[in-house]
Amino acid sequence: MRKSFFLLLALVYFSFNAEAVDIHYKVEMPLPNSHYYNVKMSITGLKQKETIIKMPVWAPGSYLSREFAKNVNQVYATSKKGKLLQIEKVSKNAWKIDTKGENSIFIDYQVYAFELSVRTSFLDDSHGYINGTSVFMYMDGEKESPGKLTIVPHESFSKISTALNSTEKNTFEFKNYDQLVDCPIEIGNQHEFHFTASGVDHTVAMYGEGNYDEEVLKRDMAKIVEAETMIMGENPNKEYLFIIHNITVPSGGLEHKNSTTLQVNRWTYDGDDYLGFLSLVAHEYFHLWNVKRMRPKALGPFNYDTENYTDLLWVMEGFTSYYDELVLRRAGFYTEDDYLGKLFSTINYVENRPGNNVQPVAHASFDAWIKAYRPNENSVNTTISYYSKGQILAAMLDMHIIGKFKGKKSLDDFLQAIYAQYYKANDVGYTEAQFQEALEAFLGEDMDWFFSKYVYSSQNIDYATHFNNVGLDVSDQTKEPRSELGIQTKNSGGKLVITTVYSGSAAEKQGLSVNDEIIAVNGYRVDKGDFEQMMATQNIGDVFEVLVSRDNLLKTYKVEMGANHRIKYTYQPNFNGNSRALFDYWLRVDVK
Repeated sequence: MRKSFFLLLALVYFSFNAEAVDIHYKVEMPLPNSHYYNVKMSITGLKQKETIIKMPVWAPGSYLSREFAKNVNQVYATSKKGKLLQIEKVSKNAWKIDTKGENSIFIDYQVYAFELSVRTSFLDDSHGYINGTSVFMYMDGEKESPGKLTIVPHESFSKISTALNSTEKNTFEFKNYDQLVDCPIEIGNQHEFHFTASGVDHTVAMYGEGNYDEEVLKRDMAKIVEAETMIMGENPNKEYLFIIHNITVPSGGLEHKNSTTLQVNRWTYDGDDYLGFLSLVAHEYFHLWNVKRMRPKALGPFNYDTENYTDLLWVMEGFTSYYDELVLRRAGFYTEDDYLGKLFSTINYVENRPGNNVQPVAHASFDAWIKAYRPNENSVNTTISYYSKGQILAAMLDMHIIGKFKGKKSLDDFLQAIYAQYYKANDVGYTEAQFQEALEAFLGEDMDWFFSKYVYSSQNIDYATHFNNVGLDVSDQTKEPRSELGIQTKNSGGKLVITTVYSGSAAEKQGLSVNDEIIAVNGYRVDKGDFEQMMATQNIGDVFEVLVSRDNLLKTYKVEMGANHRIKYTYQPNFNGNSRALFDYWLRVDVK
């Protein structure tokens, strides 16, 4: 026992006196129009004779292997005395360094950054934008190590906007690698303004010109923050940063724990486009709870080397999509009819997509890495969006909860419960089974009927029952079948080309194919306008000839016009008993 005691003391001593690994990044941009960031990474406190550094292959929040190492130039490693160390690339995103027993090593590399999206990094003479996983390498086994980042802006850039904590001018600290890469960085001459909502100081960093009104944005963005904080019961941040890129071809938004990047068209701040912008704000801001804190087990801490699989993206993105529209109602931007119109538009979009009958939403989540971000000409026939389908399932659950608890609880309360159980109590993710268990515990009922029918298979949703809970009669107003060939086309280099052929359509059954160039119908040469006009005059069962070029070989197909059975769900108020009160509770305005 005495020997064990002294051994324990020795272990404690060495654990407290062992030299910790310290990591410091320095980013320079001497020639912005070269689109290269020069990155210096110093690592001190090393003990091992070899170390491996890696570049992530993906960006959290965007489920696609983007292979960021492809933009990295030659990597060099040197000792404290400037001696080159042997470095060997051992996989697509990893380099092994022979440290020769050196306590400190210094790594230099360049990153080409010329893809302006919320998921990647960019640099030119107007600004720099860094999304961390595409710029910062990490030391294998040391992702939990703290460190510092120093940014040396080009002399023409005057400002750095990031949610990282600043220790001195242009130097920031991070507690671990996850935090470093979860804080995007805008470098340039961006315009900043501020507002306070729900006790949180918000900074908006605007890159690019646009038709925005700063005071209007302060007011409206604050309403969204307040409405979402009411939903979740608290706001965990003290400060929050919006980076907004006003550009011509935007790429949407990407969530982070205490910031977000939004890319929008510079003229988006007016009319219906402005409501779309506010919906994007609401979507990405809601992610600070849903995804960044309450999350599937697979989504944090992250494995940056490979895909991180989960069946639950329908909850992460679908629930968030449900709330990004509902919040605009809660904040007073939508009328009841506005909101219901948006919801039923999503329902009809999903129900009329052939892939809805093929791919369960759980499978859409799991296969996001190979299908959602890599669509092809047949995706419409085989896949469904976990955003849209998840949004519908969130609405169905909300109305089920409201009906069961007679307007005393809603989906808000379930999210608060899972937030408290998994984030506040332990800051851990949950499995698919744990999510279902939490929902069942909250409702006090077996929810296999919901998961087996709607999540893990593609059975038709019982809209009538769910909407009846809040006093709406829902019916399928599908009209008599109308004639339809079942293709989509586009003009490509002066040619009329088929881009999509729908499953079960007349076109598919009778031989037309994607990439066919349509040349003539019934002997008459056609362009896109001619073709669409001619198809509009055909009745179900009419027969006509289509001349196409396939791989420069001319082929003639005799086609019989088919029928389209397009689904159209509509709603009609039919309040009775307590349903009006439940409807009002569901679509209440909380923020005015």
